[in-house]
Amino acid sequence: MKITSCTAMILRTPVSRPFTSARGWWYKTKNAMLVHIETDEGIDGWGEAYGPAECTKQVVDSLLAPLLVNQDPLDTNVLWEKMYQRIEDYAPQGFGVAAISAIDIALWDIKGKFFGLPVYKLLGGAHRLSLTPYATGLYFTEEDGDFITPAVSEAIKYKEMGFKGIKMKIALNRKEELERVKAVREAIGPDIELMVDANHGYSLYDAIWLSKKFEDLEISWFEEPISPHDLKGYADLRTKTSIPLAGGENNFTRYAFKDILDERAMDIIQPDLCCAGGITEVMRIASMAEVAGITCMMHVWGSAVGLFAALNVMAALPPSPHSWKPAPVWMEYEQTESPFREKLVTEPIRRENGEVYVPQSPGLGFTINMDIVEKYRVK
Repeated sequence: MKITSCTAMILRTPVSRPFTSARGWWYKTKNAMLVHIETDEGIDGWGEAYGPAECTKQVVDSLLAPLLVNQDPLDTNVLWEKMYQRIEDYAPQGFGVAAISAIDIALWDIKGKFFGLPVYKLLGGAHRLSLTPYATGLYFTEEDGDFITPAVSEAIKYKEMGFKGIKMKIALNRKEELERVKAVREAIGPDIELMVDANHGYSLYDAIWLSKKFEDLEISWFEEPISPHDLKGYADLRTKTSIPLAGGENNFTRYAFKDILDERAMDIIQPDLCCAGGITEVMRIASMAEVAGITCMMHVWGSAVGLFAALNVMAALPPSPHSWKPAPVWMEYEQTESPFREKLVTEPIRRENGEVYVPQSPGLGFTINMDIVEKYRVK
C-alpha cells in the first residue's frame, strides 16, 4: 500500500457569540485544520492540527506532503522521524509539530482500517472502554459587566446535562475571580468536580494567592496558572499548594515534556494529540510520564477528529498508578458552539450516564460527513 495524496484543508464557521479566555483575543470563528490522506488501495485517513490553521496548512502543503507520496502509510514511526527531521531545524515547536500531528493521526486512522481494528487495539488494547467527560466552558463573552451570573448559569446547565466535572476559564483580577469561582462552586454543589484554567494569565504571585484561596473550594486542578515557559515557577508553586497543577497544551514533542518532568513542574500533563506530535509521539510522552509518576490526560479542543483520536489513546493508557480500583479517567469535552464536534462525523460520540464510550469501528472509529466538509471548507 502506498500513499497517493496528502491534502490539508481548513473548515471555518462564525460563532454567534464571540468569546475569550485569559489570552485576551476573541474567538469570532471556529476553525478546523484537517488532513486527508489517500492510498492506492482505496483506504483513507483523517487527522487534525490544533492551532492557527493557515500556518499549519502551509507546513503540510510545502514541506511534509511531498515527503509522503509513494510511502507506506503503515510505517508510522519511520514517517514520523522523516517528517520531524524535515522541520527540526526550523520548527521543532509549534506549527511544524502540529502539522506532523495531523498527518500522524491520519496515518493511524489508515493503519486501523487496513487491519480492520480500532486504533486502541493497535496501541495494545483498552484498559477502559469508557471515560468520564468534563465540560470545558465558562469563557468570557462580554468585555464589561457581570461575569458571575452567566458563569453560574452555564455551570448549572452542564450539571443538568449530566457532566460530573466542569472546567471553567478564569481571567479576572484575583479577588474578582475568587468570587466568581466561589459562586460557581456554590451553584453546582460539592459533588461535581470543578477545575480552573487560567490559560497562563497570572503572575506567579497571583497564582500562589489564588491557589491558597482555592484550596477551600475543593478545586480538582489548577490548569496553566502561569507561563508554560516558567517551569521553575511551576515547581515553586507546587510546593505552596495542595491543588494539583496541570498544563502542557502548549508543549510539543517528548523533548519539551522531558523538561516538565525533569523539573517536577506539574502533577498532570496535558499533551494535545493535534499539536504535540500525534499518536506516535504522545504515546512516548505518556510512557515518560508514567515512569515519572505523573498523570497524563489529553487536552482536547477541536473537531470530532481530534476527539475520536483522544478517546483511542486514552483507552490505551495504563492506570497510573496501578491499583485495585483505579481512579476514573477524565476526558475533556469542550462545549463552545461548533458544527465540527457533532456534525463532522456520521457516528457521533456516544455519551450516556455521565460517561463517553470509546468507538469500536476500525481506525479512529468515524466516517467523515463530506457534506459538512464541503459546506465549511475554505476554498
